[in-house]
Amino acid sequence: MKDLFEKNAYMRARFFKERPLAWRMRPRSLDEFAGQGHILSSGSQLRTMIEAGKVFSVIFHGPPGCGKTALASIIASVINAEVEKLNAVSSGVRELRQAVLKGQNRMNSNGTKTLLIVDEFHRFSRVQQEALLPDVEEGNISLAGITTENPYYFIVGPLLSRASVFEFKPLDRKDIVKILEYAVKDKERGLGRKSSCLEKQAAELIARKSAGDARYALNILETASASNPSGTIDCKTVELLSSDKKLIYDRTGDQHYDTISAFIKSMRGSDPDAAVYYLAKMISSGEDERFIARRIAICASEDVGNADPQALLIASAALDSVEKVGFPEAGIILAQAAVYIATAPKSNASYMALNRASKDIEKGGSFSVPGHLTKRGADRYLYPHDFRYGHVRQKYMSEDKNFYSPSNRGHEKYIRRYMKFIKENSEK
Repeated sequence: MKDLFEKNAYMRARFFKERPLAWRMRPRSLDEFAGQGHILSSGSQLRTMIEAGKVFSVIFHGPPGCGKTALASIIASVINAEVEKLNAVSSGVRELRQAVLKGQNRMNSNGTKTLLIVDEFHRFSRVQQEALLPDVEEGNISLAGITTENPYYFIVGPLLSRASVFEFKPLDRKDIVKILEYAVKDKERGLGRKSSCLEKQAAELIARKSAGDARYALNILETASASNPSGTIDCKTVELLSSDKKLIYDRTGDQHYDTISAFIKSMRGSDPDAAVYYLAKMISSGEDERFIARRIAICASEDVGNADPQALLIASAALDSVEKVGFPEAGIILAQAAVYIATAPKSNASYMALNRASKDIEKGGSFSVPGHLTKRGADRYLYPHDFRYGHVRQKYMSEDKNFYSPSNRGHEKYIRRYMKFIKENSEK
């Protein structure tokens, strides 16, 4: 019997040793958990729930490798709950029902909690999600839904109302470095027994390449260590054995909309560096050049307007050019247009004028065209070019309205002066 126990222990140890480093180094407690201070700081909602052992159902969403599943497992340990794990990609209704039934039996027999951890939760259909509602409501199970997508797009409303939603952020580089240094020193789960040495600059290089993904960073470290098991892991080794992590970018999801939003806001905010960064991110991720060019044209009119009328011409030329040229050269054209828009004087006066006029019409402000502007009243129409300054005072609306108020920036300051001039000097 002793021999069998020792054999099983040996097999478990060997099995653990052969697991990837990223799996072995998963944090086992809140003290080992790195990052996500915005949701785990002292006094925060989630921290309070965990420490009080009152975690019910949660939805964790954010990019890969930032600790969502690991934290769910830690929570189960802290609140003394049994764990049922599913992956929505490979699990159907049958597996889901079996997991829920186990939770029901535990709760009914001895009051033991069950935490159902579901990775890729957004992959569950509406029917599968709704099947969880009764048991989540009654407390037979607690749910930890793990997803890289925006839960408000993919998870049914009734389930969201029964769960607390927490957004995870990519890990800071200093957190990645901390994880790497710990993995190198840890003799039980990490690389400590190999006496490997990780240079500080190499750790920082891995942190940069991993783009906030701890799993990716540990995979790089393990690869570098395997190539030089008894020596120093330096920048040269890291460069040879790794590549930069691809940007997280879904052309139909949050990253698509968040990035284009940041791009437009950067141009509006007169920050050409940020605008070019987000442009490069979209280009690297395969975004449609015509989509980018259309947004630049909209920004040129909405946010620059008549403060620099040339902006719309450049944006329009860029839109026309990228359709003819295509990538990679189209990126140069888009960069020129984006930088021009970002550095141009800004005015949304034309855009606001349209909004004011539209709201006036919605409130019932539609009125008839003055008679002298119609074909029937053409004999009473005064032709402005027949008068001094090319302007004559006559009604163009049956009621006096002021929708357009030019700014005092860029070309619009000249528009403002001209309008004031003709108002004071034009013939009646």
